[in-house]
Amino acid sequence: MDEPEIDVVRIFDTTLRDGEQSPGATMTTPEKLDIAKLLARLGVDVIEAGFPAASPDDLEAVRRIAVEVGNAADGKPAPIICGLARTVKNDIDKAWEAVRGAARPRIHTFLATSDIHMRYKLKMERHEVLDKVAAMVSYAHSLCDDIEFSPEDAGRSDPEFLYQVLETAIRAGAKTLNIPDTVGYTMPEEFGALIRGILQNTPGIENCIVSVHCHNDLGLATANTLAGIRAGARQAEVTINGIGERAGNTALEEVVMALKTRRESLKLDTNVDSTQLVRVSKQVSNYTGISVQPNKAIVGANAFAHEAGIHQDGMLKNQQTYEIMRPEMVGFSKTNFVLGKHSGRHALRERLVEIGYDLDETAVNKLFERFKEMADKKQTVTDADLEALVSDEIYLAKNTYLLEGLQVACGTMGLPTATVRLTDPNGERHVHAAVGTGPVDAAFKAIDAIVRSNSHLTEFVIHAITEGVDALGEVSVRIESAGSPAVMDAQKGSTSPRTFGGYGADTDIVVASAKAYLSALNKKIEIQAR
Repeated sequence: MDEPEIDVVRIFDTTLRDGEQSPGATMTTPEKLDIAKLLARLGVDVIEAGFPAASPDDLEAVRRIAVEVGNAADGKPAPIICGLARTVKNDIDKAWEAVRGAARPRIHTFLATSDIHMRYKLKMERHEVLDKVAAMVSYAHSLCDDIEFSPEDAGRSDPEFLYQVLETAIRAGAKTLNIPDTVGYTMPEEFGALIRGILQNTPGIENCIVSVHCHNDLGLATANTLAGIRAGARQAEVTINGIGERAGNTALEEVVMALKTRRESLKLDTNVDSTQLVRVSKQVSNYTGISVQPNKAIVGANAFAHEAGIHQDGMLKNQQTYEIMRPEMVGFSKTNFVLGKHSGRHALRERLVEIGYDLDETAVNKLFERFKEMADKKQTVTDADLEALVSDEIYLAKNTYLLEGLQVACGTMGLPTATVRLTDPNGERHVHAAVGTGPVDAAFKAIDAIVRSNSHLTEFVIHAITEGVDALGEVSVRIESAGSPAVMDAQKGSTSPRTFGGYGADTDIVVASAKAYLSALNKKIEIQAR
């Protein structure tokens, strides 16, 4: 019996654009480039690399991604590289300047169509919106053949007016029509009906791809996205870990695995290599400083963990009793490869390759020293430990200031004190001691005295990566500085103070905290130096 024909849903990843609009998720250009390379390896069809008109730094990041990721390599087709632009000529010009170096460039432009947005935000009448869409989509199409148009707040727009706007965009040259539930307002049955209505009532829609872009304000982003796809949409706009403004966007991993797991009933699939999902998830989390909640679907630490006796008994008898997909399908290891203080470089190198890190000899040797230090403190070193060590090493390689030493004194008998030794960009050593309300606060104050960065700590998160009293601790922080450049909000055209995330890992949680704080400060210094 022949297998039924499977239709492919395009995956449009906007982690680097909409995802970065999440407070504190600011990434540097090298970090964005790293994520773009991982997304290309993951197999996404479209990478929305940023909002080039927001700042010169954003434009440069998109330009580098277009050139370095947006062209075929190793015989693999390159993803489409997309830049966002408001329906403003200057935005469109900058978007084209940024993406034109890609083999398959795309300009994505948008204008609000709901009555509430037109009346209070745009202060435009319906006929003015139609004229603006016609003029700016046409202008974008004169520069770039691949144009995507989004009617912002489509979920709260009058459907009849929406059909007119979309028809206007099609006539002006749009090939992809994205339907956003911008504020996460619609219910799945409503959103599915909206997509069906668009497909049935918009002249020329048969020559276009309909896309869906849903926000998670009511926790319905994935449900709405799947409803739109089942109604006929063939592109899903998503982010890694579901990051994004307010409550976030539809999570890429959830849509991909829903389509893969229910492939036979939905008759739909994607081009994504799902075995890369966990690795990309962790890197995005590390770079943004936004931790993945343990019970997060697909990529959370507990997604394939079983503690209850009944569950464990069922799993031992048949894995399908409590797992609808195998952990290997998304990039988790089914079993731990035990490494300890007696393991050598060869064993470490082989295990790193198995979990997806092909490091050169110098990097392995450097990591081996830290691995030995950890193995002396722990009975076994797990895959999660290695992932954290590699991620931490990436940050150390990028740092401007390096942490060379930290000593703290605390308890009930005296004032918490920390002594910090840092190496500055010129290789000079600096030592400073400070008193704080606790050892972490004292360490941060000592670092501030050396770096002299006027920053405000806005978030501090600690969690153990592994089990036991010798567990490896992971710390994520976010800082904000009134002196850092403001960043433009793509949706509102406004500016706000910039925040920076940092990450650190160590068996000593105070050391991990100092590493994370220094990482965030270094990121701020790097961006301000441009």
